Amino acid sequence: MKAKTMFYCTECGNELPKWAGQCPACKAWNTIVEQPADTKRKSPAASSAPARHGAARPRRMEEVETTEELRFATGMSELDRVLGGGAVQGSLVLVGGAPGIGKSTLMLQICHNLCRFAKVLYVSGEESERQIKLRAERLGVRSGELYLLAETSLEDVVEAVEELKPDVLIVDSIQTMYNSELTAAPGSVGQVKDCTLALMNLAKGRGITVFVIGHVNKEGSIAGPKVLEHMVDCVLYFEGEQQNSYRILRAAKNRFGATNEIGVFEMGDGGLTEVPNPSELLLSGRPQDAPGTCVTCVMEGVRPVLAEVQALLAPTSFNVPRRTSNGFDFNRVNLLLAVLEKRGGLMVSSCDAYINVIGGLFLDEPAADLAMVVALASSFRDRPVPGDLAAIGEVGLTGELRSVNALGQRLSEVHRLGFTKCLVPQRTGAKLEVPDGLRLIRVRNIREALAFL
Repeated sequence: MKAKTMFYCTECGNELPKWAGQCPACKAWNTIVEQPADTKRKSPAASSAPARHGAARPRRMEEVETTEELRFATGMSELDRVLGGGAVQGSLVLVGGAPGIGKSTLMLQICHNLCRFAKVLYVSGEESERQIKLRAERLGVRSGELYLLAETSLEDVVEAVEELKPDVLIVDSIQTMYNSELTAAPGSVGQVKDCTLALMNLAKGRGITVFVIGHVNKEGSIAGPKVLEHMVDCVLYFEGEQQNSYRILRAAKNRFGATNEIGVFEMGDGGLTEVPNPSELLLSGRPQDAPGTCVTCVMEGVRPVLAEVQALLAPTSFNVPRRTSNGFDFNRVNLLLAVLEKRGGLMVSSCDAYINVIGGLFLDEPAADLAMVVALASSFRDRPVPGDLAAIGEVGLTGELRSVNALGQRLSEVHRLGFTKCLVPQRTGAKLEVPDGLRLIRVRNIREALAFL
């Protein structure tokens, strides 16, 4: 018989006799979860927690012993960069992305290096052990200390971990795991939260590095509830279009390293291949002497990346001009169009505007403002921007240019890719080191920038 269950709200903790779509206390939607009502019976989440003798007592911070976290390489330098220098022992990492983007392929490929010095347990609730072996042979993954388990029951997974005692645990995927003590279906809010809590106790209590795969649903949330992002140590998003061979791995949260770090991969017949130079990749195939394109440099974590910004302005045939943006904030585009017309003197309000960032990047920092303005003006006047020029700077509402952070690193990357001129704000800091062969064009506002071009 199923154990009795109770329902409670994750926002306010209100207990309910049955499930409801909205909490009557805090009026929050989709926050009601289910848990066992019999607290005497241990759930897998509780049984996987380390044993504690006596109640926990507060300790002074000076009395707490600290040791440097133990990191180990995964065998893929791009993944190690996103993780902050390698995987941390006893951490819980959530890898999210759309179905079919390459999450399982990435996890299986890192087993090739991990199983040489560590014991790896790969748990799959979507494929059989035979299917995993066939895919591993296609990817060239050598077994070594790699163990496979096709199971969806959380109790059986915890029991297998207790028996095998692996160093690394990979769960593919969290939506397929279920706790038999809960009556909710696998993939629901209660099941996903309880299973993740059990895996977190395994990671923290026994020092096991756990990788959990979670699919992104239609709303863009990993595994349905956003509560998973608060429970894990690191959240990695695997982004990219299925019809495009390039994939971007982005760190949205990392307790052991920098956030917004990216790693670039290329999907091929033999699996994922690392792209150590994403700037050169994103600029490959750039048209020469074509109006409406400009190159800028953005910071993805601690890595400078060159991105090509394209703009197309055409006279509108409607009363209200059309605005389309891909890879750039839509509201930011409208703001820059208004500044370009008011402060730059270009009548762009009567034109349809189409914005695109090459390579699937999303530019969310203000350092790309100047490149966007230059691309818009180039398309409006139908005059190409010099191919050896890049633009870096933030644009204000009065048309002035503001300096950005890490400008020295950006200029070094610009010079490394063969650019000889760079548009920058007038004030860039006193200790700016300019690489030899790179000419800085300092301008105060967008009028001076357009006048130079």
